[in-house]
Amino acid sequence: MHTPPPLVLGTTNAGKLRELAELLEPWDIACCSLAGLSGVVVVEETGGTFAENAALKASQQARALGRWVLAEDSGLVVDALDGAPGIHSARFSGTDAAVDRDARNNALLLERLAGRRGGSRLAHYACHACLADPDGRVVAESRGTCGGLIAEAAQGGGGFGYDPLFVVPEYHRTFGELSPAVKSLISHRARAMRAIIPALARAFAGSRPVVFRPAGNPQRAG
Repeated sequence: MHTPPPLVLGTTNAGKLRELAELLEPWDIACCSLAGLSGVVVVEETGGTFAENAALKASQQARALGRWVLAEDSGLVVDALDGAPGIHSARFSGTDAAVDRDARNNALLLERLAGRRGGSRLAHYACHACLADPDGRVVAESRGTCGGLIAEAAQGGGGFGYDPLFVVPEYHRTFGELSPAVKSLISHRARAMRAIIPALARAFAGSRPVVFRPAGNPQRAG
């Protein structure tokens, strides 16, 4: 039976790569990152929405590599900031690639929300995923969200990006405090990935079965 090349995950963000690989693992879908692949292109994220940017990343990399590519675009949407940082979440505090970018983004977010309390700190994470075939055609899309609010100070050292500030009300904890097992069930990225799994199964079913292998059941935090 012919084994296809691994699914390419269209990102170089270490945190996203780790989460995506972990989310796909139970479905026995082999995947790899863009790192070290010949033919990778630099995709300008010129879209005005998460959906447009995800499609750009998936289609352009798939066409350049001649491979199946799963790409996503995601970020934090804060109601009181008119949806900011939104599609600019990774570059909220600037475009340089300094290693402390997450810390600077979080500091700027807290600064922008200074003096606001309760419902005026409502926010949600959003993720849009796109699957493109080797010809660059987007054949499936999905979306996931997770609602919460922004804490007044960072809590927890897990996750990445705005996770230490993003409180999930049902758990009374930030993404930075929740275990990876819990986050893999409720996060925006997890929801988007689960929604696109049927399309991935169809794409790879011609060469091998896709079997779900459930992970352990995480315990809800108190």
